[in-house]
Amino acid sequence: MKVVALVSGGKDSCYAMMRCIHFGHEIVALANLVPECDSVDELDSYMYQTIVEAYAQCMGLPLFRKRIQGKPKAFDLKYSETNGDEVEDLEVLLRHVKSRIPSVDAVSSGAIASDYQRLRVENVCSRLGLVSLAYLWKQDQTELLQQMVDSGISAILIKVASMGLQPQIHLGMELSAVFPVLTQLHEQFGANVCGEGGEYESLTLDCPLFKNGRIVLDESSTVLVSTSSIVQVGFLHPKRFHVEHKGLEDNRDTGKVYWVADEVERSQCLKKQQSWTYDEATGECRVSKTEDYVTISCWLATKTHKGAGEDLSRLLYLTLELLAKEDLGWDAVLYIHLYVESMKDFAQINSMYSQHITEADCPRGVPSRSTVEVPLAACGLGDVMVEVFAARNTSKKVLHVQSISCWAPSCIGPYSQATLHGNILFMAGQIGLDPPTMALVTDGPAAETLQCLQNARAVAESFGSASTIFITVYCSLSLNKQQREEVESQCTTFFGDGAVLPIIFYVLVSSLPKGSSVEVEPLLTCLSSNEASDVEASGMTKKLVHALPAPAEGICSSDCFSIPGHICRALVSVRSSSPLSSNFSWLVELVASILKDADLQWSDISAFRVYFVGKKTRFDETAVRSFFEAHFPALVVVPVHGLGHDTEFKVSLTLDIVALRSLQCT
Repeated sequence: MKVVALVSGGKDSCYAMMRCIHFGHEIVALANLVPECDSVDELDSYMYQTIVEAYAQCMGLPLFRKRIQGKPKAFDLKYSETNGDEVEDLEVLLRHVKSRIPSVDAVSSGAIASDYQRLRVENVCSRLGLVSLAYLWKQDQTELLQQMVDSGISAILIKVASMGLQPQIHLGMELSAVFPVLTQLHEQFGANVCGEGGEYESLTLDCPLFKNGRIVLDESSTVLVSTSSIVQVGFLHPKRFHVEHKGLEDNRDTGKVYWVADEVERSQCLKKQQSWTYDEATGECRVSKTEDYVTISCWLATKTHKGAGEDLSRLLYLTLELLAKEDLGWDAVLYIHLYVESMKDFAQINSMYSQHITEADCPRGVPSRSTVEVPLAACGLGDVMVEVFAARNTSKKVLHVQSISCWAPSCIGPYSQATLHGNILFMAGQIGLDPPTMALVTDGPAAETLQCLQNARAVAESFGSASTIFITVYCSLSLNKQQREEVESQCTTFFGDGAVLPIIFYVLVSSLPKGSSVEVEPLLTCLSSNEASDVEASGMTKKLVHALPAPAEGICSSDCFSIPGHICRALVSVRSSSPLSSNFSWLVELVASILKDADLQWSDISAFRVYFVGKKTRFDETAVRSFFEAHFPALVVVPVHGLGHDTEFKVSLTLDIVALRSLQCT
């Protein structure tokens, strides 16, 4: 991609550019916001701002600059467009860059740990159709600073404000020389090695990207702001500098500086209004309600020939109507499962999804999502089936990182990596994408599986002490027997060191996004220290295998993870189709027994899926619905190609049940 890099003059933005080039992108322009007034002192001074302009000459790239007119007005972590906020100056700046260089695809920033900064850059990028690149995001700061030093960045400290850093000693010191001091301060006091807590500021004088010249400070002075015995604060005040030509090809004339005027005409990004009309099909919708949750399942009874995108539009429209009847909207939704007839329709499905569910509709964060291809049409379920899980209490915490980084795959669009509600973490389906390139790893299904699990772990670690209790592993039908066994082995090995091995459930599906071989969908708990102590002291967390009623002996198994009185995720699997044409009451009894052992009731069930192998004729779907919809109307019936607790896929039918109730702690 062609990238415009946000530069501040410090080490982070320079190294972020280097990482962009490492991953195959091209830096075509620089951009920088300038304080409204040049301070005589501090880092907003005219001299520092002039030094930043020298970057254009050193790199031979155009630099676009704009003075900040706005003030901080929106202080919430999640940012939405706010008139008069300084973030809107960034939008004007980048929009001008895009108008001058239409080929620009992405924006590079040096965000390392600040969600506040990252979310604002992502907000502007999403409005302008640009991709945010944040390759330093979530990296270990000690390792990151070492990489910067090793990469050849020559940077000096120009401000210090931390215990252990002394203006008279450390100002003007090279990053490589002060590195041992910074690591020692981290070990002693927990200081941020990269200065993310304001411990210091840096100025890059040279780096491998400076092809034309390097910056040389000719004269400077030290300014002391505070001489406290605990923390001394001071900065380096440059008086004169020059650019020393490197003697390579002279491209100094290409490094022009362009100032962006405030009168640049603003484009209006209006939400597209559509009139939805559906004459060809009737939507089938089911709603289940508990005290805390609402689950909605929707599908089309007949094929419309309008395309999967239009079909999804119909289903989402109906879903929103049903949510509205519960005084809820898209902001209340925690998770959405999309089941599609053909992954070839993924682009139009995703486009239509993005029109219906937007960040503006979800101020607390967009829901997490998984998408798999299953044989819907053969079972009379149309081209798309939707399962929506919403909470009446909308105090959710959403992780939605749209920037491409080395941390975990980005979610560029209205779906998030994970959603935490209460102490249950619902994670989006993860495929084997290499985070910095957003391409599937190429060493086979086992490598894809490992990458899936590593991606999931990176997301989980963002929520602290998250523990995986259940994981659905979707395997593509394209895998052969040996490859499936390799996938299973990788999963078992990955979780083998855990205190409690999560329930692993394998589902064989037609296809997965981006042609991936594997997709994993974990369910996790995030318990506070008090909650974890209660659970541990009471021995609450357990995995159960239930005694089976006579009709199920030899053909049925059950597996369950529960914290009694709080959560139960249970599987009931049938290995033969023989009982499927007869009475299902024994399955109802078994589910009731599992819930009772978990100190929960039918009324606590928040999700109920029936996976089955083969076409509709393999079992009486009407009979299944008549038995189970009485207990859970939003029952989702999902046709697949194989099921099991291993990749031999000997199971014919599985009931997948999630029951939730708020955890009560002593």
